[in-house]
Amino acid sequence: MKNFKQLLNPLVYVLVAGLCFTSCEDKLKEQDGQLGTGDLDYTKTSDMIMPLIGAYAQIYSRGWEDPLLIGVRGDDVNAGGLGDQQPFAETDLFNYDKGYWMYNSLWTNMYSDILDINNARETIQTYKDFAPESAYAKADQYMAETKVLSGWTHLQMSRVWGSVFIITQSDVTDDLANGVATKAEVMKYVSDLMDEALPYLPDMRPNQRTDVPGGVTKYTALAVKALANLELENYQEVANATSAIINSNKFMLLNDFYQLFKKPGELSNENLFEFQYSDYGSATGSVNNHLYAPFGPQNWTPARTGASSGWGFYEPSFKFIKFMLDRNETVRLQTSVLFTDRGIAEIKTDAAYATLPSWISNTTPDGDVVNDFNRAKFSSGKHYLPSKQLTEGRNDYGSGKNFIVIRYAEILLMYAEALTKGANASGMTADHAVNLVRNRAGLGDLTGVTHADVMDEKFAELAMEWGIRYFDLIRLKNYAELSYDGRTFTEDKALLPYPQAQVDLLPLGVQ
Repeated sequence: MKNFKQLLNPLVYVLVAGLCFTSCEDKLKEQDGQLGTGDLDYTKTSDMIMPLIGAYAQIYSRGWEDPLLIGVRGDDVNAGGLGDQQPFAETDLFNYDKGYWMYNSLWTNMYSDILDINNARETIQTYKDFAPESAYAKADQYMAETKVLSGWTHLQMSRVWGSVFIITQSDVTDDLANGVATKAEVMKYVSDLMDEALPYLPDMRPNQRTDVPGGVTKYTALAVKALANLELENYQEVANATSAIINSNKFMLLNDFYQLFKKPGELSNENLFEFQYSDYGSATGSVNNHLYAPFGPQNWTPARTGASSGWGFYEPSFKFIKFMLDRNETVRLQTSVLFTDRGIAEIKTDAAYATLPSWISNTTPDGDVVNDFNRAKFSSGKHYLPSKQLTEGRNDYGSGKNFIVIRYAEILLMYAEALTKGANASGMTADHAVNLVRNRAGLGDLTGVTHADVMDEKFAELAMEWGIRYFDLIRLKNYAELSYDGRTFTEDKALLPYPQAQVDLLPLGVQ
């Protein structure tokens, strides 16, 4: 959970990673320092990267609750966590408590990020003001990167709450006075912000960058632009942005879907946006981790003795598992779900699934045994790091694992969706885009791909990733899919209520 004091008390802070760095790794080790603007020597142009590194550090320092809350309402995932955090479980059932701490935490985490990112951009501009002309292009690039980070964050905020504040600068007085913007206005703002950033961003994959490995590039901005226009159902703009990524010929699917979500998949040619974490390959010393424990099984016997278990708060749904079994999925189902014996037994109580494929087991391909536990019957395999991939001496669940945010498979499927919705594009067909994704999963080709085919493929490919499935169903008003396993969804439940703490503080126009 982060501090939101800046939005309520709009002082100018500059988030920087530290003063003396010898490498990008060092910068990311020291990510949490803040300095007032009076402490900076703006004539030292070599330090201009510091506020940018701070902006990345801020967006990487996600609260553990953020991805859980963003994704839990889809039919691909259930809350788990039985016996704890009951309002989280109720959220999964579409019963909302605006006083619940998670709602306020997600709000404050995101807006704290936006404000610190704006601070970083303004500080880079000040460095540019003192810099020689030869440094202008680099300053423009760094400021463009902050726009991408801000745009992605606004996108997530509006997906969750609809109408939210657009925060454009560190002094939020005017932005707050403007009141909340509608979801359509926010998405248009994000799309336009990406257009502003694009001319200044590196024309390369994130993993090709040497100054900030994994940092955003032109193609990250195009991906965020596509996501914003997908929410607007502006399918031609989706096609334009995704086809630019595809036609660059810079990205490709990692051959091994299972390893994509583990250490071998980090900074792969598939990833367009990825939160960076590391324990620096050392048993001791600095560590920058995301807390993956909420995603993990509460009880396991790891292949590497001593590796910690998780909390059991994020459970792939029976609906998703049965959907995948019906499709004869192996690669993606085995990757996406960690099975327990009691979960397997419950699937078999349905006569249609009385005989399961022999590979379905509570032992992962890496030899970790997922034992029965009370809070859930399954855990997310996409957020699982095999215990034997942990750095020796590091035992925290998922220690050092990166967090993929946007990947090429999603680009291919958004492109295919846009074409099935009537958009035009040069390059590959919708069939080709979908079949690239299917073939990686060991499935055969489709011909004459329909919109329904694409949405099924998105369900299979992107389940449990950043609420993609939920936001697709909301956008398409396919509400019936969300009324499953005893749940009843109605359109008025599409958005979370504003957190009560923010209603009491900000001009949100509600009581």
